[in-house]
Amino acid sequence: MTRTQIQLPDETFARAKKLCEEREISFAELARRGIEYLLSVYAPGPAAARAWEPPRPRKLGWKGLDDAALKREARLTSAAARESRRRRK
Repeated sequence: MTRTQIQLPDETFARAKKLCEEREISFAELARRGIEYLLSVYAPGPAAARAWEPPRPRKLGWKGLDDAALKREARLTSAAARESRRRRK
C-alpha cells in the first residue's frame, strides 16, 4: 500500500470527518472508497482502448441525388448566382 498526502479545503475536510464519525470508518477508508468509486465510474471502457479515429462522414445533401448530380446542382446554383449578380450591376 502507498502512503500519500492530500490537501482539502477546511469545509470539505470537516464534512468528510463528520461522515467518517457517522459511518464509523477512518478517513483513509473514506478516501479509498471514494477513489475506488470514481475509478469505477470513469474507468476507460473497451472503446477507450482503441486508438482514436475521427468520426466517419455522413451522407449530406439532397435526398435522391447521387454525388455527381449534387455536384452538378451546386455548379448550376453558383453559375445562376453569378449571372444574377451581373444583371443587377
